[in-house]
Amino acid sequence: MEPSTAPPSGEAPVRARTMDEATMRRVRYAFLFVIPFLMVTMMFATYLGTMHSPEPREMPVAVVGSGVGAEALVDSLGGSEAVDARLVGSRADAVELIEAREIAGALEMPADGADEATVYTAMAAGASQASTVPQLLAPVVLEQGWTLTSEDVVPLPEGDGAGIAVLFAAMGMMLAGYVPLSVMMLGTPHLLTVRRFVPLLLGWSALTSSLIWLILGPLVGAVDGHYLQFLGIGTLATGAVGAAQLLFTKVLGPMAVLLGMLLWVVFGMPASNLALSTHMMPGFFGWLHGVLPLPAAGEALRSVVYFDGRDVGGHLVVLAIWAVVALGLSLLKERKSGTAIPAAPPVDDAETPLPALSGGPLRSKRFRYVTVGLFPLSILMMVVGLMSFSMHEPEVRELPVAVVAPTPEMAGQVAEELQGSIGSVLDVGVADSLDEAREQILEQEVVAAYVLPIEQGGSAELLSSSAAGVSQQSAVRAIFGQVAAGQQTPLEGTDIAPLGDDDTMGSNSLYVGMSWIMAGFLICAVFRGGAPELRRTRQYLPFLGGWAVGMAVWLWFLFDVLVGAVNGHAWELIGFGAVTIFSVGLVTAVFTRTVGLAAIVPVMVVLMLAGVPASGGGLSIYMVPEFFRFLQDVLPLPAAVDAARSMVYFDGDGLGGNLLVIAIWGVVGLLLNLVVDRMLTGRSYVVMGDDRLPVVVAAPSAESVGAGGTGQRELAGVR
Repeated sequence: MEPSTAPPSGEAPVRARTMDEATMRRVRYAFLFVIPFLMVTMMFATYLGTMHSPEPREMPVAVVGSGVGAEALVDSLGGSEAVDARLVGSRADAVELIEAREIAGALEMPADGADEATVYTAMAAGASQASTVPQLLAPVVLEQGWTLTSEDVVPLPEGDGAGIAVLFAAMGMMLAGYVPLSVMMLGTPHLLTVRRFVPLLLGWSALTSSLIWLILGPLVGAVDGHYLQFLGIGTLATGAVGAAQLLFTKVLGPMAVLLGMLLWVVFGMPASNLALSTHMMPGFFGWLHGVLPLPAAGEALRSVVYFDGRDVGGHLVVLAIWAVVALGLSLLKERKSGTAIPAAPPVDDAETPLPALSGGPLRSKRFRYVTVGLFPLSILMMVVGLMSFSMHEPEVRELPVAVVAPTPEMAGQVAEELQGSIGSVLDVGVADSLDEAREQILEQEVVAAYVLPIEQGGSAELLSSSAAGVSQQSAVRAIFGQVAAGQQTPLEGTDIAPLGDDDTMGSNSLYVGMSWIMAGFLICAVFRGGAPELRRTRQYLPFLGGWAVGMAVWLWFLFDVLVGAVNGHAWELIGFGAVTIFSVGLVTAVFTRTVGLAAIVPVMVVLMLAGVPASGGGLSIYMVPEFFRFLQDVLPLPAAVDAARSMVYFDGDGLGGNLLVIAIWGVVGLLLNLVVDRMLTGRSYVVMGDDRLPVVVAAPSAESVGAGGTGQRELAGVR
């Protein structure tokens, strides 16, 4: 079909629309809302549903001992649904079971005449699991009148203090496996035959596995050695996911990305045993742990990095089954119904110009090949690199605390001594009164207050707030536990703003904020790919506004009514959520309108990835590199997280400042969009047989129109 240029106004489409075409366009617009709606909903419904208030379920532990007393202890532990207890004869037997990951921990009874019991755990098997076991066993120990010590029989290596290396490595392998397929379906559909795809997949899997090891090993320092193991496991894991995603794409076309995201990420994370123990997840995810690729890849990596390759074979078998079955079914699909993919361009010639990314201009074969590699590679590098760099080895720095004493002189003296002895770990100040200290904690100016005893021999008190951050509360309690012990002073802890029963991990505000940010940038990405003809701010602004309000209402309903993770504060959460989604959408649109879908990578880095460590929603801001403290006051995600936390726990304190940050992003985004309108004036698009494949063309020059010509038609970007 001969493409024609737009009229001089540069606004009208190049061919007349019939009523049927207009109806189809409205249907297409409606469908475009479905994709980001499902992505946001299934991700955060699953994450909040499983992680907002996890409880141990039949966590396997052992009691080391013999005789009637040991059997009675096992029976006592077995009376709880949280524990599945067994009896072993020796410490060596218990350690063997821990290293085989058949049990999460063990309790060794005191020797005859002693009163000290020992809990054995393995941080390398999972930090959350290792911290939960002593909590489950402590009540029984105290009931017996014993003291409790702990021993980590498989500690994490230096450089990976948080135990997240295998988590981000496995996640990177999932991204490397499924992200390229959505790009290939549009730009290089001729490569999506089994015969052509398999060699590419093997090379790609080896390349990305090597890159993941390079980031986590030499660059970040979270992994020492193990390159060949990373290469082998990564090639198999990425290959298995890529093969399965190929099958999904052949059957579902562009909707395959939703199924892939559901299986590899949404279900894979809670089932992985990498972030939280599967013994703290609903039983369904325990079953998925033995089935899905993310758990298999993560556990295989954990085996070779921390446990000398023990029991790695079963996890590799899971990955191999995915790869073989998926490729076999793909071959069967090609033989029965050919190589055509639903909604993909019906092109088998590599030289035919196609968009490199959805909604973009036609590109040459070379350009599309480069894009197919660089686009997913950049996402992989940013996710694995930025997240591992910021979180692989949490180190407390300048944690702000206040000292309260009977006299200002005593408070100043103790504060000076603490600062001198602990150094950069704490930033110690003085509060004039207990009320002032409480106020500073509730306004999140300080993390804790150390209150000295009024009378000689009395107890000191440590005031803190779990609602302001579980990780920083744990850190400050550990620090001042040692301080009080050194002063030979009993210490009592008081949580003046505790977490609710529906937010025991303190992560709800992080997920709420992330859902708003993700809803804001995803809608612009989808509309850039599926409705690029909406080129003016006034055209897409009503869509964005309606989406922002609708999603804010839906997310509140999901989190509060359906999941039960956020109680009350409906109007505040809906209002702030709508403003956040709208503002993030405006900022994202500036880049998607000018750069195209390639802009999603830097937008995702700034708005989401950098915002997670800067938000304090997971790790405390005082436990990540100092650079992120500056970003905390600048980026929208930290503002959104702090706003959600403030509404629920701190009576809205600081909400105005958070709203100002979001509003500035929104106003700047709106102004830049108006500038982009002027930049794009005089350009239009042609329709190459399908509304979904627009091509930017040059508008006719004044000289050519005056001469009666139509102007030279130039397909932008075909090189």
